[in-house]
Formats: sequence, C-alpha cells, structure tokens
Amino acid sequence: MPVIWLCVIVLAISIVGFIFGRQRALSSAGGDARNLHSLPNYYGWNVFMKVVAPAFGLMIVWLIAQPLVVQNSISGMIPETEIKEGSSIGLVMAEVRRTADGLNNAVAAGVISQDLSNDPGADVEALTASLKEAGQVVTSTITQPILLAAQAYRTMTNTGSLILAALVLLVSLGAAGFAVRQADKDYKARNVVEQGVLALLMAAASVAILTTIGIVLSLVFNTAEFFRLYPAADFFTLLEWAPSFSGRGGASKLGILPLLWGTIYISIIALLVAVPIGLFAAVYLSEYATPRVRGIAKPLLEILAGIPTIVYGLFALLTIGPLLVSVFGEDGAGWMSGGRAVMTAGIAMGIMLIPFVSSLSDDIINAVPQAMRDGSYGLGATQSETIKQVILPAALPGIVGAILLAASRAIGETMIVVMGAGAAARLSLNPFEAMTTVTAKIVSQLTGDSDFASPEALVAFALGISLFVLTLGLNVFALYIVRKYREQYE
Repeated sequence: MPVIWLCVIVLAISIVGFIFGRQRALSSAGGDARNLHSLPNYYGWNVFMKVVAPAFGLMIVWLIAQPLVVQNSISGMIPETEIKEGSSIGLVMAEVRRTADGLNNAVAAGVISQDLSNDPGADVEALTASLKEAGQVVTSTITQPILLAAQAYRTMTNTGSLILAALVLLVSLGAAGFAVRQADKDYKARNVVEQGVLALLMAAASVAILTTIGIVLSLVFNTAEFFRLYPAADFFTLLEWAPSFSGRGGASKLGILPLLWGTIYISIIALLVAVPIGLFAAVYLSEYATPRVRGIAKPLLEILAGIPTIVYGLFALLTIGPLLVSVFGEDGAGWMSGGRAVMTAGIAMGIMLIPFVSSLSDDIINAVPQAMRDGSYGLGATQSETIKQVILPAALPGIVGAILLAASRAIGETMIVVMGAGAAARLSLNPFEAMTTVTAKIVSQLTGDSDFASPEALVAFALGISLFVLTLGLNVFALYIVRKYREQYE
C-alpha cells in the first residue's frame, strides 16, 4: 500500500475517533458539557492525538529502518566476483536497486509478467532487452547474481510494505479504541492534550537542530566513503581539477584548491562591490534622507533581494560581460578574452548582495540610541563626525554581521558563477579570466554521468563539507570581532 494512502487512512480513523470520543464524553455527562472536566473538543483531540502519534511514529521509524535492513541483507547475497576492480559494493547495490525499480515499473506497465519478474531462472539477456526496450534499466547487462539480488530486494521491500500497512492499521484502530474508552466525564483530557501540544512544540523547536545534525552526518559519512576511494592528501594538495568519468578513460584528478581559490576570489570581488555601496546607502538612508525619500528608496533597494539569481546570471552574461570586454578586451586594454570571467560574476554578485548589506546595516544604525547622537552634537561634533566617530563604531558589530551574511551568500551562490564566471578550475590572479567555484562543481558532479557511489560523484560531499568548514571558520572569526568591539563599547 502506498504511504500516502496509509496516511489518509490513519487520518480518517483519527477523525472518526475524534467524533466518537467527543460524543462518548458528552454521553457520560448526561449531555451536559458543564459536568465534564474539560471542554468536549478536548476529548476528541485526545483520541485524535493518540491515534496519529503512534501510527505516524511507527511509520517514520519503519521507513527509516527498512532500507537499511534490506540493503544489509541483500549485500550479503552479492558474490565477490560482481565487485569489479575500481568498483565497490555501493555501486553494485545501486545497480540492484535500479534493476528492482525497473522490474517494478515493467510489471506495472505490462511489459513483463509478474511470474517472469520473480523467476530466478529467467533468461537474463532477454529480460535485459525487454527492460531496455521499455526504458527501465540503464546498465549495460544484468548478470544472474544482480537479477537474483534485485528479485530478493523487491520481495523484501514489498513484504515490508505490507507488514507496515498491517501494523499501522492495527496500532491506529487499537489506539482509537483505547482513547475512546478513556473519554469519561472525569478524565482530564485537557491536561493530556496540552502536554501533547507542548511535546509538538518542543519537536518543532528541535527540527532545526536535528536537521543540522542530519546534514552534517550525511556529509561526514559520504565524505568518509569518498576518502576511502580517493586519497585525502591528493584532494587537499593537488593543484588540478580534472574529473574523468567512467568510460572516458584516464584517472581523475580531484584537487580542491583551484575551486577554493575561485570561490574566495569571486566572493572578495563581490564584497568589494557590495560593502561600500551598501554601507554608504545605509548611512544615507538612516542619517541624511528625509522620511519621504527613505520610504521610496529603501523598498526600491530591497527589490534587488527578490530578483532570482538566474536573472542576475543573465544580466552578467548579456550586459556586464560584453561591457567589460569592450573596455578590457582586445579592442581595449587586451586583458580579457571573453565575457565569462571572475570580474563578471563578482560584479553581478556584488549587485545582488547590496540589499543584504544596506538593509541590515540601515536597521542596525537606526538601533543606535539617539542619546549617543545628542551627546556628540552637544560636544560640538558635526553630523559627519558623529557618524564616523560615534554611530558607525557603535553599530560596527551589527555591520560585521551584515557583511558576514553577505559573504556567506556569496560563497554559496551557484547560478551567477555558472553563467558569469564559466567552468574553468584554475589558479590565477587575473580577474579577467574564467574560473569556477566549489558550489558550481558540486552541481556538475552530482548531475554528471557517473554512478552515485563513484569518486566523481562522492567528491561533491567532500566539497560540501569543505565549504561548511570554511563558512564555519568565517562565522567564528566574525563572532570574535563582534565580541571584541562589544566589550569596547559596552
């Protein structure tokens, strides 16, 4: 049974339980709600919660555990001869899953019969040809061990789905019956429901923490698998990025240094554009602009933050690039050979980051107490002196935070880099050459033609965790700066 239908059935049982629980509580009070400990709806919500919580909890645990159990069982069926040189058990299991999915889709489409899909003695070549003709399998040839493992995978997965459906329905009906029997006029339904709502709020508050932990663990485990297949020393020290996917020949050279340099270089140029313009705009809007001008200029400036990054990429490709070529290209200084370059992407990204710096800095400057301004004016300082020597130093921790946010946004940008800076991984100081970044290569590696468990695909996770460490270090450094100046001005 599909999971979505199982969820619908559980919700239907809980709604019916809500109605019966409410009616039973009223019946026990002789139809007078004043004789109940809690309002009638609390008895219904008590039943609803006690049906949904265990049913969905069981479903979530089962759906997480079943793939792990099935994969561990099936991996033991695969002989060593199927793990070719340069391959791994992960690659073979990916082929098993693809074959199992192909069999399921082919049976559903009527391409092959159910008996043929489960027949361990089926003609492997004929079955492969039928599946390829239906567009279900992308591997070259299904071997007999892969077919047997795929059939076992299908059987275990389908059996697990049936057991899950039966258990969830039994738990839902049992919980509904138990909760309805509890619906008595003296039962403290409100207390139970409020405790349940409190648990729900605590779970919602934990989502961000658990999500962060899950992201980090997924990066760590896949990165460890990558370093098992590819030397870590080469990844961190090679000055060349040249992935060689299966079937193209040659060995991959996966050095992160050219990508890190491109990421940092483009981000620095973007910040050199965004920080001065954004900070000057914030000072003008908060200290010099009239309320009418501020009311018009600030929303117009913040519109930049709502423009999709693909539009900035097109702007870089069609406007900024040709403009730079006309000035620094062969007809000008002769430094630039094409429109895609570090400078092109950096300028476009800097324009995108202006509202991040200006809007946050404007709010931070406005938060500086007016008493500090009045004290400065009282000592005879001019408005410009007050801004330079009082307001900006007092707002500096918040401004650093705004710049940090802009830097993190620049480091994680992808589309502007792909369209404006090109895809060349190189170490160069020339801002008029094409380069690329870590994020752009993460996308290209995961959308390439290699298997997901190959080094060329797993390198994306190593790149991701390297980028995570880089941004974490940036945050720690910014926190140090913020605390230092806070101690000085407080």
